[in-house]
Amino acid sequence: MDASTELGDFLKSRRAALRPEDVGIATEPARRRVAGLRREELALLAGVSVTHYTRLEQGRAAGVSDSVLDAIARALCLTEDETARLKDLARPAARRRPAAPRAEHATPSARRLLAAMTDVPALLLDRRGDVLAWNRLGHALLAPHLPWPAPGTPADRPNLVRMLFLDERHRALHADWKQEAHLAVASLRLAADRHPDDRALAELIGRLSIQSEEFTALWARRPARTRTTGGKSLRHPAVGTLELGFENLSAGATGQRLIAYTAEPGSPSDAALRLLAATTAATTASTGPGLPALDAQ
Repeated sequence: MDASTELGDFLKSRRAALRPEDVGIATEPARRRVAGLRREELALLAGVSVTHYTRLEQGRAAGVSDSVLDAIARALCLTEDETARLKDLARPAARRRPAAPRAEHATPSARRLLAAMTDVPALLLDRRGDVLAWNRLGHALLAPHLPWPAPGTPADRPNLVRMLFLDERHRALHADWKQEAHLAVASLRLAADRHPDDRALAELIGRLSIQSEEFTALWARRPARTRTTGGKSLRHPAVGTLELGFENLSAGATGQRLIAYTAEPGSPSDAALRLLAATTAATTASTGPGLPALDAQ
């Protein structure tokens, strides 16, 4: 979608989601003909002219200042991530002709780090959610039904967003699938805004839109959010329920990130994770240590 159209649709969707009483406006519901706030009400709250705000909803954002965008974000009660998205849409990067998709790879040092994390499930992702590498415990936790060497071959590489919507075993792993799906789509939309020339990312979004009605419905809501830390509830087929914390760490300017999972010491989840680690260690002893070999780059 054109950035100007996307800007207008984003603003309209957020304005429609706000009720007058949410922002201290007294109204008579029977007299309102629109859902959410009117343009005039939003402009008043933001301290900008109705004409100025209307031009933004029409996608005409040339010359708009940070102070105006921040005022509109406050009036719309946007989150930090949604405010960042508003600014990305208002000032889209100059578009270039999309280059042919180029597979990314984990660096040797990142792979060594993953291999050294024997007691912590961890994996390395690119900005699209492709798994570039995982350690033994990360594989056993999130995708034991997939081949261990899969991340090493771009054509076979797992993608966590695609798996969440299209892989029934991975989907069943998440106790709160709806929340996970919402967060995955919100993160993917931010990546799409910031990398409009990423053909592989566009192809992933297109494929999911065709194959999953649930993805299409969530995408249409235009969520925008990233999470660098938090909790995750999993129902693992081998060790049962796991309540885990995670840290999402940036691994470079390309958008790669390392995700690691931990359990509260002494908790049932800690015991379950230790059991999974012991089982994984036994498997590793019979199949060999390390990480999947890479294809020639």
